Parts: sequence; structure tokens; C-alpha cells
Amino acid sequence: MSRIGNNPIPIPNKVKVKVEGTLVSVQGPKGELERNFSDSMSIEQEEGFVKVSRASDGRRDREIHGLSRSLLMNMIAGVSDGFSKSLELVGVGYRVQQSGKGITLSVMYSHPVDIDASEGIELKVEGNNRINVNGIDKQQVGQVAAEIRKVRPPNVYTGKGIRYLGEEVHIKPGKSARKAEV
Repeated sequence: MSRIGNNPIPIPNKVKVKVEGTLVSVQGPKGELERNFSDSMSIEQEEGFVKVSRASDGRRDREIHGLSRSLLMNMIAGVSDGFSKSLELVGVGYRVQQSGKGITLSVMYSHPVDIDASEGIELKVEGNNRINVNGIDKQQVGQVAAEIRKVRPPNVYTGKGIRYLGEEVHIKPGKSARKAEV
């Protein structure tokens, strides 16, 4: 029994869902998303709700049931509200600048790092140390944010680097602090 997969998904008034077999397209005020789901999943649209059900109780079908419902829920949430991830640059001399639709990072390399926004993603800079990644596809927003963070991940000894907003970095003690404890 799937706890997530059996829950019906409410459709907001401003969102239109179109189901054609396994192809589902969702259209809303922020844009349009389309995804092809597994053949073993049955997606039905009722008045104000979308329900995902599986064909059998086989292991593979049980695994995909909750996943399919979550993906469909994220599609509906994305076209109605959108998704956002925020990153912050921590460290002396770490800066970010808007350059057209992309950004330019200065993170103590010998050269600035340019990152271009892919289609459907919007990069915004607040001040000189905060980046907002916005879009309607949750997976794509998370992927772009992870690629930006990968340019200079937080250092575990100093805490400097690019981190998600609110991320706690546990600072390790250095060699001299470790000797003093022993």
C-alpha cells in the first residue's frame, strides 16, 4: 500500500491538466510542463483532482507509484507557484555579479567563473553575495543550484565557499586544535 501514491492531487483553479494515456501536460500562469509516465501507471483526472493508480502490486509498480504522484504534484506546483533555491557566498573577496541572463562568480580562482542560465531557469543576484535560482521544473532548479555550489563548495576548515541559504557547515578543528585536545 502506497501512502503517497494513493493521495489525490488537488488542481488549482489557474492550472489546466491534460492527460493523454501516459503523457501528461500541465499548463499554468508560470509556463507549461510535459512528462511521459510509465505504462504501468494509470492517471485519471476527475473534478478538481488528479489520481495516480498502479496496474499491479508488483515490486516495480509499487516503487514507481509514489514517485509518479510526486513528479505530477511537482509539475502542478511548478506551473502555479514555481520553485526557488537560494545560495550565498561566504568568504572575503567572494562575489557574484549579474551578466545578462547568467552570473559571474569571483571565488578566489585566477579567473572569474561564468555560469549561463539554461532554458526555463532564471538566475538573480541580490547584493554581491546571494544568488536566487528560479524556475518551474523542480529537478532543473536543484540541478543548476548544485552546479553553482560545485564551483567552490564550503571548506570544512574555514567555512568559506558557496552554500545553500541556511546550510550549516560543521567546521573541523585543525591540526593544532587536535593536538591540544589529546
